[in-house]
Amino acid sequence: MDYTQQSLEEKNIRAKKMMLWFGMISVCMTFGGLTSAYVVSKSRPDWIENFELPAAFYWSTVVILVSSIAFYLAKKSLLKKQPQTTALLITTMVLGIAFVVLQFSGFNELIQQGYFFTGAQSTVTTSFLYVITIVHMAHLFAGLVVLSVVLVRHTQQKYREKTLGFELAHTFWHFLDFLWLYLFAFLYFFR
Repeated sequence: MDYTQQSLEEKNIRAKKMMLWFGMISVCMTFGGLTSAYVVSKSRPDWIENFELPAAFYWSTVVILVSSIAFYLAKKSLLKKQPQTTALLITTMVLGIAFVVLQFSGFNELIQQGYFFTGAQSTVTTSFLYVITIVHMAHLFAGLVVLSVVLVRHTQQKYREKTLGFELAHTFWHFLDFLWLYLFAFLYFFR
């Protein structure tokens, strides 16, 4: 396809998709650096061996997977112009919030076990765990903001003809889901 022949709208759509991909790649690089530093730090003598992840992290993994399914179904529903799209978007939002609540519950479990982020009682192991999960939650918060915008725009019937914003949010949400699955598996297997 000759890119000079594309309409301005097609170029705009292509640019927005490319910007999302650049953003997601940069997030991957951030977490690649964090997990690499984690692996290198495992050789430290003060590293905690056989560290157990909080139970809430297991549950949050299930919750974020179900939220991705709900968003997938919302997109299918939107494209078929079915009425349950709004309910599925709200379900995705509620599950996203539940993920954040479960993450904080996991932090409480860590604190109750005597593992702190900073201070005299902190360890390199738990500090990495806190940083990795907090940085992911910051991105998930951005995803919740995007999801809120999509929900409002959907209720205003903005996606009848042009669904680009919905599609971009959908891609970003699934990216956050897969990112957490990677982080969870990494933290589970590289303890």
